[in-house]
Amino acid sequence: MTDEEITAALVGLPGWERQGDVIARTYEIRYHAAVAAIVTIADRSRRVHHHADLDLRIDSLTARITTHDAGHVLTRADVDLAHRIDAIVAAHQALPLD
Repeated sequence: MTDEEITAALVGLPGWERQGDVIARTYEIRYHAAVAAIVTIADRSRRVHHHADLDLRIDSLTARITTHDAGHVLTRADVDLAHRIDAIVAAHQALPLD
């Protein structure tokens, strides 16, 4: 993707930011909800043959995405996965876990 295409794509991805050849977002989410979200993210990632680097903390989950197979550059697959992760995390934040 060109710089202009990446900038335009990020307009539709609130909370995501470009960090060089990576897009990243940190979600404030309870630990157990994040663990459940990670399992779902892993399943969906396997299905689309694309994955994010995930960093789990006690009260947050950070996703970082780049296309490793394309030489660590941003592609439309990254934008698609970011949308999928947003939906997954939103769904898991809505689940009562107590």
